[in-house]
Amino acid sequence: MDIEKYIASGVLELYIAGSLSPEENLEVQHYAIQYPKIQKEIEAIEAAMLQLTKTVSPGIPEDGFNKLKPELDDLIPFLPTASEKKTPWNSYLGWAASLLFAAGLIWVYLENNTLKSEIEITNQEKQSLEEILSGVRNKVTSQETLLQALRDKNVTVIDLGGQTVSPRSYAKAYWNKEEENVIIDAQGLPEPPDGYAYQVWSLKLDPLTPTSIGLLEDFTADNNKMFTLPNPNDATEAFGITLEPEGGSETPTLDQLYTLGAVGP
Repeated sequence: MDIEKYIASGVLELYIAGSLSPEENLEVQHYAIQYPKIQKEIEAIEAAMLQLTKTVSPGIPEDGFNKLKPELDDLIPFLPTASEKKTPWNSYLGWAASLLFAAGLIWVYLENNTLKSEIEITNQEKQSLEEILSGVRNKVTSQETLLQALRDKNVTVIDLGGQTVSPRSYAKAYWNKEEENVIIDAQGLPEPPDGYAYQVWSLKLDPLTPTSIGLLEDFTADNNKMFTLPNPNDATEAFGITLEPEGGSETPTLDQLYTLGAVGP
């Protein structure tokens, strides 16, 4: 980032004046934290602004003291001396007014920044809540779609029982010939070891002819363990699931056959 060019752009002056958008304010605050030179420039601009308020203070009119003197005499006795030098009341009151003005300006500036920060936080919280609600809606919609698919009248349910390598494993296949897909409920399968993945096979039994219909991708990350795979083979007689090296195999590794189930009549 070209810091000098950024400082010369005038964006810091607009930031001090409160004229930037919430997003631009956040950007300036981020750069101020990241680049000390920008933070130093912001402080210098603020100091210059305060000095300017002192410089442009209107002061007290020439006859202002004469108007205020009777009231001041009640509080502070005015005793003239032989010296021609006079108490600089005009200067004192001018400085007091300037300080009050500067203090008020700083208070308004700080309150404005505080309010903007609160608005930004509220907007961020709102956006976060909207994202959460959107995620929940998408999840509900996905589950409703899945439930409708499982209840379709054209679906054939096949139980896949555990085999020698993993007798306690089980799965279900919801095969829809009309839609040419199969939904695999793999909740009963153990987590695959690193570097391996489950592969699903459409089988013809006589002679044994396996056809891969896909992998159970992201098995560990999928909490539902429900996977939809294409199965255009309407002559499928059974489904099997084997454990294969990540990326899958051309033919099933039979000694790693975890579940198998035949399609009913």
